[in-house]
Parts: sequence; structure tokens; C-alpha cells
Amino acid sequence: MGIQKVEFSSQASPEVLTAMREIASREGRQFQAVLQEAMEEYIVNRKTRLPEVMAHFRASVERNRRLYELLAE
Repeated sequence: MGIQKVEFSSQASPEVLTAMREIASREGRQFQAVLQEAMEEYIVNRKTRLPEVMAHFRASVERNRRLYELLAE
């Protein structure tokens, strides 16, 4: 049984569309399959990697707080 798909309309820059079409062509895949994969990877990045990066950033700020205060003076 296949996964249900929902058709939608959107817009992108010509450069992004060209790059996506080139990837699909080079890999012998349909454009919508490449787009689906890109959207899935974006969601994973936002859910997992962004919070991890922000945690490192916050830890760095806390570790270097005094230095930042001195530099601001």
C-alpha cells in the first residue's frame, strides 16, 4: 500500500529549482522524490540538529560570559 500524497503549490528561486532538477536528472529520479527527500531532511535538521547547535552556543556564551562583558566595555 502506497503512501498518500497531497498535491500543493509553492514557489522557489530559479536557481534552487534548476539545482533540484539537475540532482533529479543526474540521479535518475523524479523531481518530486528529490523534493520529498529535501523536505524530510529539513525537518530532521530542524528537530534534531538545530537544538543541538543552540545548546552548544548557549554553553559557549555561558562559559565566556566574563570575556564578553570585558569586550563590551
